[in-house]
Amino acid sequence: MPTIPPEQARPFETHRQRQVAESFGSDAGRYDRARPSYPGALVDRIVAASPGRDVLDVGCGTGIAARLFQAAGCRVLGVDPDERMASVARQAGLEAEVTTFEDWDGAGREFDAVIAAQAWHWVDPVAGAANAARVLRPGGRLAVFWNAAQLPPELAAACAEVYRAVQPGLPFNPWTRPVLEAYQFMCGKAADGIREAGGFGEPARWRFDWDRAYTRDEWLDQVPTMGGHAQLQPAKLAELLAGLGAAIDALGGGFTMNYATVAVTAARTP
Repeated sequence: MPTIPPEQARPFETHRQRQVAESFGSDAGRYDRARPSYPGALVDRIVAASPGRDVLDVGCGTGIAARLFQAAGCRVLGVDPDERMASVARQAGLEAEVTTFEDWDGAGREFDAVIAAQAWHWVDPVAGAANAARVLRPGGRLAVFWNAAQLPPELAAACAEVYRAVQPGLPFNPWTRPVLEAYQFMCGKAADGIREAGGFGEPARWRFDWDRAYTRDEWLDQVPTMGGHAQLQPAKLAELLAGLGAAIDALGGGFTMNYATVAVTAARTP
């Protein structure tokens, strides 16, 4: 999902923006309901490339990705800094511990895969990779991935204008340029962190393209879950949603989102 465009991501480290990183639990139920899933081909590839089925999900949130790995036959432990998010994950049957991954203690436990879905940019890329290396079995796989969403061009332009009109200078107008650029930048940061931490082979990048149709109401349900939006004043958020709804209505009341799920992955060296 859209988060921080590259022109805003470069000047600072996103993992230091704790107020944003830990804001998603303000409406954890909506987050779980409205956020998109991930392609089954990605899950299958990670599982096939791992030596076993023990998975650690970093920044597990409400368990959207973890449930996919459970359905694939994996045993999943989640770690998340927000008790509100972890509580929703537990209600769905996921074991979840509450802490930042940098501070998390594996207590001697080992895993075959460490994953992070839409969350690794909230983790220090070097400290996170080093902690993953400590808990992965030899040959275990670190795989961090994001959904990069792209609206149809005409709707993207209309939505970008709505953001500008509602609050000029808003630091998270996600539609001013192709969203994939931001995630390519994050992938590069993740790969650099893995190399610097050591203990892994050379990182590889994977990409999976897929589409999802949205109604007006489905998309407006998701918008408040995007990074930074929870910090808007209620009146501004309502104005933003009204403008986005009008833009979607003007183009027929629905649209198809093009997603590219991008991943950075590396195997733990013996």
